[in-house]
Amino acid sequence: MTDHIAPPPRFHQLLEGRVGAEISALMLQLPLLRCRVPKGEGRVMVLPGFMTDDSITWLLRRFLGSLGYEVEPWGLGINRGAMMKFLPKIIERLEAQNCGDERPASLVGWSRGGTLAREVARDRPDLVRSVITLGSPVRGGLNATSIGKLVQIDTGLTPETVKRLLRERQQIPIEVPITAIYSKTDGVVAWRACVDEVSPNIVHIEVRGSHSGLGFNAEVYQLVAHALANHHGS
Repeated sequence: MTDHIAPPPRFHQLLEGRVGAEISALMLQLPLLRCRVPKGEGRVMVLPGFMTDDSITWLLRRFLGSLGYEVEPWGLGINRGAMMKFLPKIIERLEAQNCGDERPASLVGWSRGGTLAREVARDRPDLVRSVITLGSPVRGGLNATSIGKLVQIDTGLTPETVKRLLRERQQIPIEVPITAIYSKTDGVVAWRACVDEVSPNIVHIEVRGSHSGLGFNAEVYQLVAHALANHHGS
């Protein structure tokens, strides 16, 4: 699995400005979309991306809640700093909300939130039913993003350290089902960095849109609803 992935081209970075149009399109389609996708039940936790918090996933969570799921925010504030520090906190929340009823939750993660969701599933597959990632980098390290320098400053980790940590983590495969949604015109994360060539139970789905708009993309909402219905046996 190659580690040499270039960041998104400048043109794709400029296309991130279309997020406003993507939000407008979603709002127009949302009422009909709710009627066209399958309903479901079970627990879902939604994890935000780098430098964002639960406010950015509010609309996605409300949409999933309207379909019948028990939707939980991640509840850990802004997703910044060293990523691995969040793992025990997420696991603790999942354990507390499981309450011994053996109802593992599906994790939906946007960007770094999806990378975190994968690592939770890697460590505690007993707590995770499935993982759905939205533009989440899984290889290539910091150099495969257009915000690598910002992440390095915020976390204090060098690109070489991040790659080494990823290689160490990947020694243990993720066994739960993964749906990896990505865009080839993503201006933040190179789309090739979202392609998992290792996990045995993964489906990759390409959509059209920006990275910043993946959480407000009507096509993504439809795909997430269908993936959850499949994973929860609806």
